[in-house]
Amino acid sequence: MNEDTTVIEALLRRERFIVVAGLVLITALAWWWVASGAGTGMSTLAMSTWQFPPPISHSMIETWTPGYALVMFSMWWIMMIAMMTPSASPMVLLYGRAYRHEQSQKKLPAGVVPTFAFLLGYLLVWGFFAALATGLQWGFERAGLIHQMVMWSINPLFTAVILIAAGLYQITPLKTACLEHCRSPAQFLSQNFQPGLGGALLLGWKHGLYCLGCCWFLMALLFAGGVMNLVWIAGIAIYVLIEKIVPKGEVVAHIAGISMLVVGLLVAIGL
Repeated sequence: MNEDTTVIEALLRRERFIVVAGLVLITALAWWWVASGAGTGMSTLAMSTWQFPPPISHSMIETWTPGYALVMFSMWWIMMIAMMTPSASPMVLLYGRAYRHEQSQKKLPAGVVPTFAFLLGYLLVWGFFAALATGLQWGFERAGLIHQMVMWSINPLFTAVILIAAGLYQITPLKTACLEHCRSPAQFLSQNFQPGLGGALLLGWKHGLYCLGCCWFLMALLFAGGVMNLVWIAGIAIYVLIEKIVPKGEVVAHIAGISMLVVGLLVAIGL
C-alpha cells in the first residue's frame, strides 16, 4: 500500500467531518463578508436599523459602473450563501449519507462522494437569483424606490406592495409545494437521485430550484427592510431555517404570510 492510497483512505474515513467543516467554513466566511460590508465600502452598521419602515431620506442617483454592478452581484450571491447554506445543510449531509450507502451496497463505485458538487449546484441557483436581484435593485434605484447608499425602501407604498405580495405568496399552493420538497429531503433524494459528479451537480441545482421557489419572495423583503440591513438578513435567515425544520412548517408559512399582509396593509394606510 503506497502513501497516496493511505492518504485517500484517511480522507474517506473522515469525509463526513470534512463536509461538515466545509459547510461551517463556507457559512462563516460568507457571514463575515456580509458583516464587513460585502465590498461596498460602507459600514454594515450604517446600513442596519431596527426601525420599520426604515427612515426615509433623499437619495442621490448615481450611474452604475460595470465594476459596481459586479460588486452588487457578489454582495447578493454571497449574502444568499450566508443565509441559505445553514438550511440546506441537512439535505447536503443526507445526500452524502445516501451516496455512501449506495457505495456500501456495491451499487456505485467506491471513491469520494461528490457532496460539494451537490452544494455547488444548489448555490448556482442562488447565483442566478443574485443576478436577477441585482437587476431589480438597479431598476428600483432608478425609479427612486430604494435609497442607493443604505439600500432600503424610501417609498411607503413600495414597502407595502412588497409585504402584501410576499404575504400572498406565502399562502399559495406553489409555496406550499416547494416548501414540502425542502422539508422532505429523503423523499426528494429517493425520487431524484443521480450518481456521479454531473448527477450531483444537477441534483443540487434541482433542489436549489425548489428552495428558490420556496424563499424568493422572502428575499425580496430585503428591498423593503434593507438589502444590507443585518437585522433583516439575520431575521430572514433564521425564519427560513425555522420554516424548513420545525413541525407543521406550512402552518408557520401561512401565519407568517398573514402577518406580512397585515403589516403591509398598515404601512399602506400610514399606521
